[in-house]
Amino acid sequence: MIRIVIIVLLIAIIFYTISTYNRFQVLRNGAEATLGQIKVALKKRLDMISQLVNTVKSHARFEKETFEKVAALRSGIAKAETPEEISEIEKETRRLMGVINVAVESYPELKTSSIVLELTQAIQDMENEIARHRYTYNNIAQELNTKIDMFPSNLVAAMFGFKKLSYLEFGEEINKTPDTTW
Repeated sequence: MIRIVIIVLLIAIIFYTISTYNRFQVLRNGAEATLGQIKVALKKRLDMISQLVNTVKSHARFEKETFEKVAALRSGIAKAETPEEISEIEKETRRLMGVINVAVESYPELKTSSIVLELTQAIQDMENEIARHRYTYNNIAQELNTKIDMFPSNLVAAMFGFKKLSYLEFGEEINKTPDTTW
């Protein structure tokens, strides 16, 4: 009888370990996929910002630095692998968007231009998409981090080397007065 209890207990421990390991894998893969979606959305937004800059530059005088910053951010997205790197790109993109918004505000004919209005709306739509992906990623990170902190799943996490995920923290407004000190 004791053998049966021990065998059942071992089977339960093995089943728990396997199912917990698989849940950690699902969460980690979900986080990686969501970060990938955020990177794609950031790249799309930078493409739209680039189009907006090209539209606005005929009316406003942009410094060479603005164009270089867009290019640097676009290449930075491909290299970004951690939530911290992605958050930094997001922060710089928002700062750049603030500079562009100030330029648009300075020229009344730009504020009413249909191309500028369409691009601005498309960028805002992309902002909303990025916010949804960030929300999803942070929920996944919270669940994984909680499982890593809680007993007995923390034993499985330690056994297989699962690490906590950093949260994505982005600024909430792109229309803030820009800090142009890059």
